[in-house]
Amino acid sequence: MDAGISPGDRGGLVGRAKAMILSPRDEWPRIEAETETAQEVFLHYAVPLAAIGPVAQLIGSQVFGYSVLGISYRPGLVASISTAIISYVLTLVGVLVLSLIADLLAPKFGGVSSRTNAMKLVAYGATASWLAGVFGLIPSLALFGLLGLYSLYLYYTGATPMMKVPLDKAPGYTAVTIVCAIVLMLIVAPISAAVTGLFGAGAIGSVASGGDTVTLPGGATIDPDAADKFGKQMENMASGKVKPIEAATLQEFLPAEVAGYRRTASETVGMGQMGSTAEATYSAGDKSFKLKVSDLSALGALAGMGAALGVEQSREDADSYEKTGTFGGQMQSEAWNKTTSTGKFGVVVANRFMVEADGQANSIDELKQAVAAIDQSDLEDLVK
Repeated sequence: MDAGISPGDRGGLVGRAKAMILSPRDEWPRIEAETETAQEVFLHYAVPLAAIGPVAQLIGSQVFGYSVLGISYRPGLVASISTAIISYVLTLVGVLVLSLIADLLAPKFGGVSSRTNAMKLVAYGATASWLAGVFGLIPSLALFGLLGLYSLYLYYTGATPMMKVPLDKAPGYTAVTIVCAIVLMLIVAPISAAVTGLFGAGAIGSVASGGDTVTLPGGATIDPDAADKFGKQMENMASGKVKPIEAATLQEFLPAEVAGYRRTASETVGMGQMGSTAEATYSAGDKSFKLKVSDLSALGALAGMGAALGVEQSREDADSYEKTGTFGGQMQSEAWNKTTSTGKFGVVVANRFMVEADGQANSIDELKQAVAAIDQSDLEDLVK
Protein backbone atom coordinates (compact mmCIF):
# COMPACT_ATOMS: atom_id res chain seq x y z
CA MET A 1 0.00 0.00 0.00
CA ASP A 2 2.84 2.35 0.86
CA ALA A 3 4.61 3.17 -2.38
CA GLY A 4 7.30 5.19 -0.65
CA ILE A 5 8.18 8.84 -0.92
CA SER A 6 9.97 10.17 -3.97
CA PRO A 7 10.68 13.66 -5.32
CA GLY A 8 7.91 13.19 -7.84
CA ASP A 9 5.45 11.53 -5.47
CA ARG A 10 3.19 12.73 -2.66
CA GLY A 11 6.06 13.43 -0.27
CA GLY A 12 7.94 15.67 -2.66
CA LEU A 13 11.46 16.89 -2.06
CA VAL A 14 10.89 17.61 1.62
CA GLY A 15 9.19 14.27 2.28
CA ARG A 16 12.08 12.34 0.81
CA ALA A 17 14.69 14.40 2.67
CA LYS A 18 12.90 13.92 6.01
CA ALA A 19 12.57 10.19 5.42
CA MET A 20 16.26 9.86 4.59
CA ILE A 21 17.26 11.64 7.79
CA LEU A 22 14.77 10.01 10.14
CA SER A 23 14.40 6.45 8.84
CA PRO A 24 17.03 5.60 6.20
CA ARG A 25 16.87 1.83 6.72
CA ASP A 26 13.17 1.87 5.87
CA GLU A 27 13.56 4.37 3.04
CA TRP A 28 16.34 2.73 1.03
CA PRO A 29 14.24 -0.33 0.00
CA ARG A 30 11.48 2.03 -1.15
CA ILE A 31 13.97 3.99 -3.21
CA GLU A 32 15.35 0.81 -4.77
CA ALA A 33 11.84 -0.18 -5.86
CA GLU A 34 11.12 3.16 -7.55
CA THR A 35 11.37 3.47 -11.32
CA GLU A 36 12.96 6.90 -11.57
CA THR A 37 15.89 7.21 -13.92
CA ALA A 38 19.32 8.42 -12.88
CA GLN A 39 18.66 11.65 -14.77
CA GLU A 40 15.41 12.26 -12.92
CA VAL A 41 17.04 11.70 -9.54
CA PHE A 42 19.86 14.07 -10.47
CA LEU A 43 17.59 16.85 -11.78
CA HIS A 44 14.78 16.63 -9.22
CA TYR A 45 16.80 15.92 -6.09
CA ALA A 46 20.51 16.61 -6.43
CA VAL A 47 20.16 19.86 -8.38
CA PRO A 48 18.00 21.71 -5.82
CA LEU A 49 19.56 20.27 -2.64
CA ALA A 50 23.17 20.70 -3.77
CA ALA A 51 22.47 24.43 -4.07
CA ILE A 52 21.75 24.86 -0.35
CA GLY A 53 25.38 25.16 0.77
CA PRO A 54 26.64 27.52 -1.97
CA VAL A 55 23.53 29.70 -1.75
CA ALA A 56 23.64 29.82 2.05
CA GLN A 57 27.24 31.02 1.97
CA LEU A 58 26.40 33.54 -0.74
CA ILE A 59 23.59 35.06 1.31
CA GLY A 60 25.54 34.80 4.57
CA SER A 61 28.54 36.58 3.11
CA GLN A 62 26.43 39.43 1.77
CA VAL A 63 23.89 39.86 4.57
CA PHE A 64 26.10 39.16 7.57
CA GLY A 65 29.69 39.14 6.38
CA TYR A 66 32.50 37.41 8.21
CA SER A 67 34.12 38.35 11.51
CA VAL A 68 37.47 36.94 12.61
CA LEU A 69 39.38 38.17 15.67
CA GLY A 70 37.30 41.33 15.79
CA ILE A 71 37.89 42.15 12.13
CA SER A 72 34.77 42.26 9.94
CA TYR A 73 34.96 41.45 6.25
CA ARG A 74 32.36 41.29 3.50
CA PRO A 75 33.46 40.04 0.05
CA GLY A 76 32.18 41.79 -3.05
CA LEU A 77 28.87 40.63 -4.48
CA VAL A 78 30.33 39.59 -7.84
CA ALA A 79 33.09 37.58 -6.15
CA SER A 80 30.58 35.90 -3.81
CA ILE A 81 28.25 34.96 -6.67
CA SER A 82 31.14 33.61 -8.72
CA THR A 83 32.29 31.49 -5.79
CA ALA A 84 28.77 30.14 -5.24
CA ILE A 85 28.37 29.22 -8.90
CA ILE A 86 31.75 27.48 -9.05
CA SER A 87 31.09 25.56 -5.84
CA TYR A 88 27.62 24.54 -7.02
CA VAL A 89 28.75 23.34 -10.43
CA LEU A 90 31.68 21.38 -9.01
CA THR A 91 29.39 19.78 -6.42
CA LEU A 92 27.09 18.54 -9.16
CA VAL A 93 30.05 17.30 -11.18
CA GLY A 94 31.19 15.48 -8.04
CA VAL A 95 27.81 13.75 -7.78
CA LEU A 96 28.11 12.47 -11.34
CA VAL A 97 31.70 11.28 -10.91
CA LEU A 98 31.08 9.69 -7.51
CA SER A 99 28.07 7.80 -8.84
CA LEU A 100 30.28 6.32 -11.56
CA ILE A 101 32.85 5.31 -8.92
CA ALA A 102 30.16 3.75 -6.71
CA ASP A 103 28.91 1.78 -9.70
CA LEU A 104 32.38 0.53 -10.66
CA LEU A 105 33.27 -0.46 -7.10
CA ALA A 106 30.10 -2.45 -6.35
CA PRO A 107 31.08 -5.68 -8.23
CA LYS A 108 34.50 -5.64 -6.53
CA PHE A 109 32.72 -5.96 -3.17
CA GLY A 110 30.29 -8.67 -4.26
CA GLY A 111 27.60 -6.23 -5.36
CA VAL A 112 25.82 -5.54 -8.64
CA SER A 113 26.59 -2.77 -11.11
CA SER A 114 23.69 -0.35 -11.71
CA ARG A 115 24.19 3.23 -12.90
CA THR A 116 20.69 4.20 -11.78
CA ASN A 117 21.03 2.76 -8.29
CA ALA A 118 24.50 4.24 -7.94
CA MET A 119 23.07 7.68 -8.68
CA LYS A 120 20.33 7.08 -6.12
CA LEU A 121 22.89 5.98 -3.52
CA VAL A 122 25.07 9.06 -4.03
CA ALA A 123 22.29 11.64 -4.40
CA TYR A 124 20.05 10.46 -1.59
CA GLY A 125 23.02 9.52 0.58
CA ALA A 126 24.26 13.11 0.42
CA THR A 127 21.01 14.42 1.92
CA ALA A 128 22.45 15.16 5.36
CA SER A 129 25.51 16.97 4.05
CA TRP A 130 23.40 19.12 1.74
CA LEU A 131 20.86 20.03 4.42
CA ALA A 132 23.68 20.90 6.82
CA GLY A 133 24.80 23.50 4.28
CA VAL A 134 22.00 25.78 5.53
CA PHE A 135 24.20 26.69 8.51
CA GLY A 136 26.41 28.64 6.12
CA LEU A 137 23.64 31.22 6.10
CA ILE A 138 25.22 32.66 9.26
CA PRO A 139 29.02 32.26 9.03
CA SER A 140 29.44 31.87 12.79
CA LEU A 141 27.18 28.79 12.68
CA ALA A 142 29.18 27.11 9.92
CA LEU A 143 30.71 24.76 12.49
CA PHE A 144 27.38 22.92 12.58
CA GLY A 145 28.13 21.85 9.02
CA LEU A 146 29.66 18.72 10.51
CA LEU A 147 26.11 17.51 11.05
CA GLY A 148 26.51 16.52 7.42
CA LEU A 149 28.73 13.63 8.50
CA TYR A 150 25.49 11.77 9.08
CA SER A 151 25.68 11.12 5.33
CA LEU A 152 28.38 8.52 6.08
CA TYR A 153 25.73 6.47 7.85
CA LEU A 154 23.29 7.03 4.98
CA TYR A 155 25.81 5.65 2.47
CA TYR A 156 26.48 2.64 4.69
CA THR A 157 22.80 1.77 5.13
CA GLY A 158 22.18 2.19 1.40
CA ALA A 159 25.04 0.01 0.13
CA THR A 160 23.21 -3.30 0.49
CA PRO A 161 19.69 -2.41 -0.71
CA MET A 162 20.93 -0.24 -3.58
CA MET A 163 24.10 -1.95 -4.84
CA LYS A 164 23.48 -5.47 -3.44
CA VAL A 165 26.78 -5.37 -1.55
CA PRO A 166 26.73 -8.11 1.16
CA LEU A 167 26.26 -6.77 4.67
CA ASP A 168 29.69 -7.95 5.81
CA LYS A 169 31.33 -6.07 2.94
CA ALA A 170 29.21 -2.93 3.19
CA PRO A 171 31.63 -1.17 5.62
CA GLY A 172 34.57 -1.69 3.26
CA TYR A 173 32.59 -0.61 0.21
CA THR A 174 31.40 2.48 2.05
CA ALA A 175 34.89 3.34 3.26
CA VAL A 176 36.45 3.11 -0.19
CA THR A 177 33.62 5.11 -1.72
CA ILE A 178 33.97 7.79 0.96
CA VAL A 179 37.72 8.01 0.35
CA CYS A 180 36.90 8.79 -3.26
CA ALA A 181 34.39 11.38 -2.06
CA ILE A 182 37.05 12.97 0.15
CA VAL A 183 39.43 13.18 -2.79
CA LEU A 184 36.73 14.94 -4.79
CA MET A 185 36.04 17.27 -1.85
CA LEU A 186 39.74 18.13 -1.63
CA ILE A 187 39.53 19.25 -5.23
CA VAL A 188 36.42 21.38 -4.69
CA ALA A 189 37.19 22.86 -1.25
CA PRO A 190 40.32 24.88 -2.12
CA ILE A 191 38.49 26.68 -4.90
CA SER A 192 35.73 27.78 -2.57
CA ALA A 193 38.02 28.40 0.41
CA ALA A 194 40.30 30.62 -1.64
CA VAL A 195 37.52 33.19 -1.72
CA THR A 196 35.55 32.61 1.46
CA GLY A 197 38.40 31.57 3.76
CA LEU A 198 35.98 29.55 5.87
CA PHE A 199 36.69 26.29 7.65
CA GLY A 200 34.38 24.86 10.29
CA ALA A 201 34.68 22.30 13.06
CA GLY A 202 32.39 21.26 15.87
CA ALA A 203 30.24 18.63 17.47
CA ILE A 204 27.64 16.47 15.86
CA GLY A 205 24.10 16.73 17.16
CA SER A 206 20.94 14.76 16.64
CA VAL A 207 18.04 15.25 14.28
CA ALA A 208 14.54 14.33 15.38
CA SER A 209 11.02 14.36 14.07
CA GLY A 210 8.58 16.96 15.27
CA GLY A 211 5.27 16.33 13.52
CA ASP A 212 5.29 18.43 10.38
CA THR A 213 8.70 19.92 11.15
CA VAL A 214 12.27 18.68 11.44
CA THR A 215 13.90 19.60 14.75
CA LEU A 216 17.60 20.43 14.74
CA PRO A 217 20.13 20.75 17.58
CA GLY A 218 19.28 23.62 19.94
CA GLY A 219 15.54 23.26 19.35
CA ALA A 220 15.39 25.05 15.98
CA THR A 221 12.91 23.63 13.48
CA ILE A 222 12.72 23.58 9.71
CA ASP A 223 9.38 24.52 8.18
CA PRO A 224 8.75 21.99 5.38
CA ASP A 225 6.78 24.57 3.41
CA ALA A 226 9.77 26.92 3.40
CA ALA A 227 12.11 24.12 2.32
CA ASP A 228 9.70 23.00 -0.38
CA LYS A 229 9.40 26.56 -1.63
CA PHE A 230 13.17 26.78 -1.91
CA GLY A 231 13.34 23.61 -3.99
CA LYS A 232 10.59 24.77 -6.32
CA GLN A 233 12.16 28.20 -6.75
CA MET A 234 15.51 26.63 -7.60
CA GLU A 235 13.82 24.49 -10.26
CA ASN A 236 11.97 27.53 -11.59
CA MET A 237 15.22 29.48 -11.78
CA ALA A 238 16.93 26.68 -13.69
CA SER A 239 14.03 26.58 -16.17
CA GLY A 240 13.99 30.37 -16.58
CA LYS A 241 10.58 30.85 -14.92
CA VAL A 242 11.96 33.23 -12.29
CA LYS A 243 12.79 36.54 -13.92
CA PRO A 244 15.35 38.72 -12.11
CA ILE A 245 14.61 42.39 -11.57
CA GLU A 246 16.80 44.66 -13.68
CA ALA A 247 19.46 46.59 -11.79
CA ALA A 248 18.17 49.85 -13.31
CA THR A 249 14.78 49.21 -11.69
CA LEU A 250 16.39 48.65 -8.30
CA GLN A 251 18.40 51.84 -8.72
CA GLU A 252 15.16 53.83 -8.79
CA PHE A 253 14.57 52.83 -5.16
CA LEU A 254 17.69 54.68 -3.99
CA PRO A 255 16.67 58.20 -2.87
CA ALA A 256 18.69 61.34 -3.58
CA GLU A 257 18.84 62.08 0.14
CA VAL A 258 18.27 60.00 3.26
CA ALA A 259 18.65 60.70 6.99
CA GLY A 260 20.42 64.00 6.22
CA TYR A 261 22.94 62.36 3.89
CA ARG A 262 23.13 63.15 0.16
CA ARG A 263 23.81 60.59 -2.55
CA THR A 264 27.29 61.15 -3.99
CA ALA A 265 27.81 58.03 -6.14
CA SER A 266 25.94 54.97 -7.40
CA GLU A 267 26.66 51.63 -9.02
CA THR A 268 24.66 48.74 -10.48
CA VAL A 269 25.55 45.12 -11.21
CA GLY A 270 23.49 42.58 -13.16
CA MET A 271 24.22 38.84 -12.95
CA GLY A 272 21.59 37.38 -15.26
CA GLN A 273 19.43 34.70 -13.63
CA MET A 274 21.48 34.99 -10.41
CA GLY A 275 20.05 38.44 -9.65
CA SER A 276 21.13 42.07 -9.61
CA THR A 277 22.10 44.84 -7.21
CA ALA A 278 22.08 48.63 -7.02
CA GLU A 279 23.96 50.63 -4.41
CA ALA A 280 24.67 54.26 -3.66
CA THR A 281 27.10 56.12 -1.41
CA TYR A 282 25.64 58.77 0.91
CA SER A 283 27.80 61.44 2.58
CA ALA A 284 27.42 64.16 5.18
CA GLY A 285 30.50 65.86 6.58
CA ASP A 286 33.12 63.23 7.45
CA LYS A 287 30.58 60.40 7.56
CA SER A 288 29.50 58.21 4.64
CA PHE A 289 27.78 54.87 4.14
CA LYS A 290 26.48 52.68 1.33
CA LEU A 291 22.84 51.77 0.85
CA LYS A 292 22.30 48.65 -1.21
CA VAL A 293 19.24 46.95 -2.72
CA SER A 294 19.80 43.46 -4.16
CA ASP A 295 17.52 41.03 -5.95
CA LEU A 296 18.64 37.54 -4.94
CA SER A 297 16.30 36.01 -7.53
CA ALA A 298 15.24 32.44 -6.70
CA LEU A 299 18.24 32.08 -4.40
CA GLY A 300 16.52 34.31 -1.87
CA ALA A 301 14.22 31.43 -0.97
CA LEU A 302 16.96 30.12 1.29
CA ALA A 303 16.56 33.21 3.46
CA GLY A 304 13.07 31.92 4.17
CA MET A 305 14.59 28.67 5.38
CA GLY A 306 16.89 30.66 7.65
CA ALA A 307 13.90 32.49 9.09
CA ALA A 308 12.05 29.18 9.49
CA LEU A 309 15.03 27.81 11.42
CA GLY A 310 14.79 30.73 13.83
CA VAL A 311 18.57 31.18 13.65
CA GLU A 312 19.98 33.93 15.83
CA GLN A 313 23.33 35.21 16.99
CA SER A 314 24.52 37.98 19.29
CA ARG A 315 27.86 39.31 20.52
CA GLU A 316 28.65 42.34 22.63
CA ASP A 317 31.65 43.94 24.31
CA ALA A 318 32.49 47.34 25.74
CA ASP A 319 32.90 48.96 22.31
CA SER A 320 30.62 47.10 19.91
CA TYR A 321 27.81 44.63 19.37
CA GLU A 322 26.46 42.36 16.65
CA LYS A 323 23.13 40.59 16.49
CA THR A 324 21.23 38.59 13.96
CA GLY A 325 17.72 37.21 14.18
CA THR A 326 14.28 36.92 12.69
CA PHE A 327 11.84 39.76 13.26
CA GLY A 328 8.35 39.81 11.80
CA GLY A 329 9.24 36.78 9.70
CA GLN A 330 12.23 38.54 8.14
CA MET A 331 15.91 37.97 8.80
CA GLN A 332 17.76 41.06 10.07
CA SER A 333 21.36 41.80 10.88
CA GLU A 334 22.64 44.68 12.99
CA ALA A 335 26.12 45.71 14.14
CA TRP A 336 27.60 48.88 15.63
CA ASN A 337 31.04 49.98 16.86
CA LYS A 338 30.80 53.14 18.96
CA THR A 339 34.56 53.73 18.89
CA THR A 340 34.76 53.97 15.09
CA SER A 341 31.12 55.04 14.55
CA THR A 342 30.74 52.32 11.95
CA GLY A 343 28.05 49.71 11.58
CA LYS A 344 25.53 48.00 9.39
CA PHE A 345 21.85 47.22 9.34
CA GLY A 346 20.26 44.86 6.85
CA VAL A 347 16.97 43.12 6.25
CA VAL A 348 15.78 40.45 3.81
CA VAL A 349 12.46 41.39 2.20
CA ALA A 350 9.95 38.85 0.86
CA ASN A 351 12.65 36.13 0.80
CA ARG A 352 13.83 37.80 -2.37
CA PHE A 353 15.45 41.19 -1.75
CA MET A 354 18.25 42.32 0.53
CA VAL A 355 18.32 45.94 1.76
CA GLU A 356 21.35 47.05 3.73
CA ALA A 357 23.11 50.20 4.93
CA ASP A 358 26.79 49.81 5.83
CA GLY A 359 29.42 52.36 6.83
CA GLN A 360 30.03 55.40 9.05
CA ALA A 361 27.20 57.34 10.66
CA ASN A 362 26.40 59.24 13.82
CA SER A 363 24.37 56.31 15.14
CA ILE A 364 22.89 52.97 14.17
CA ASP A 365 19.54 54.74 13.99
CA GLU A 366 20.70 56.65 10.91
CA LEU A 367 21.54 53.40 9.15
CA LYS A 368 18.13 52.03 10.11
CA GLN A 369 16.48 55.17 8.71
CA ALA A 370 18.34 54.63 5.44
CA VAL A 371 17.05 51.06 5.15
CA ALA A 372 13.53 52.22 6.07
CA ALA A 373 13.70 54.72 3.19
CA ILE A 374 13.39 51.78 0.79
CA ASP A 375 9.70 51.00 0.53
CA GLN A 376 9.38 47.27 1.21
CA SER A 377 5.85 47.04 -0.13
CA ASP A 378 7.00 48.48 -3.46
CA LEU A 379 9.76 45.87 -3.61
CA GLU A 380 7.24 43.10 -2.94
CA ASP A 381 5.03 44.45 -5.72
CA LEU A 382 7.84 43.83 -8.21
CA VAL A 383 7.43 40.08 -7.86
CA LYS A 384 3.67 39.77 -7.45
